[in-house]
Amino acid sequence: MKVRATLLNVGLLVATLLPIGCTKAPSPESPLNIKLYQSWELQPGDKIADRAVLGGLGDIAIALDGNQVYAPFDGLAQLDNRRCLIFSSPDVPAYLFRLCGLKEPRLGDVKQGEAIGKGDLLLFAALRKQPNGTWAIVEPAKAILERLLKKMA
Repeated sequence: MKVRATLLNVGLLVATLLPIGCTKAPSPESPLNIKLYQSWELQPGDKIADRAVLGGLGDIAIALDGNQVYAPFDGLAQLDNRRCLIFSSPDVPAYLFRLCGLKEPRLGDVKQGEAIGKGDLLLFAALRKQPNGTWAIVEPAKAILERLLKKMA
């Protein structure tokens, strides 16, 4: 009887702790909803007269001509709610990089220098985390753009 009670207690302990230890991390396929510090009416992904808005205020437009874009650091590639790729990295935790216009972007964990997509036109925005938890679009460093456009090891 004592063994049965102990097994029952162990079973209850496992059942209680299992949800804590096995909580699922957010899927890279789940769309992100990033709250911007600045608010502009037009955003990438919006439609005007059945035409897609490709970029907005703060985006840098770069001609890719079908070439690849590479992960500038080890990090995570996810889609936002407007289907732009959002790249985050523990190497630059206060920043997110938004890449719109990529065809078949690679999602999930990526290593520095791995291809994360390609396209004809890249619309890039650098976002910096604000003290209130929102994100502000800031001017990107040329070195970051070079890492995106050249395969770095």
